[in-house]
Amino acid sequence: MQKLLSEIRSCQVCSEHLPLGPKPIVAGTSKSKIILVSQAPGKKAHDHNKAWDDPSGRKLREWLGVTDEQFYNSNNFAVLPMGFCFPGKGKTGDLPPRKECAPLWHDLFWKQLKEVKLILVIGKYAQDRYLKDLSKRNLTANVANYHEFLPKYFPLPHPSPVNRFWMSKNPWFETEVVPTLQTEVAKILAT
Repeated sequence: MQKLLSEIRSCQVCSEHLPLGPKPIVAGTSKSKIILVSQAPGKKAHDHNKAWDDPSGRKLREWLGVTDEQFYNSNNFAVLPMGFCFPGKGKTGDLPPRKECAPLWHDLFWKQLKEVKLILVIGKYAQDRYLKDLSKRNLTANVANYHEFLPKYFPLPHPSPVNRFWMSKNPWFETEVVPTLQTEVAKILAT
């Protein structure tokens, strides 16, 4: 796994398309229990070379019911974004993840994992790739029907502050879905 992570972190495949240049962010061990499949690192992650070290990450850890220490323990959580580098800014947030990363690296990453108990598919890009034909018409339907994807997958919205309108329109997420998510995560981390 360390050799693969080193190769991914050295990737230059789409460097000419990245406004800040390549800085692939990925983490995991062969013992990672919960895999975070998300969109792409934000600018702060790029600047600090650390995934989920921003308001989105704090919100995600709150949803998961975990401490920073638990979250950044790669035996607990692996970080596998759809695009490994910050893609740049768009009109309403970051640009979509680069399409080169997942086909190039994801299958190799999965072959290294031996103890996966749960895959969190965060955001529509991750859900479309991993839920495939099971994916519903939109992210809200995926999240509302999360129980249909268990025990393997748990679809989540992106915890970005940009999604505050989605959160305000879907209060059931934090009252009904988050407690189940926390229970599932706690069970897995206790093993």
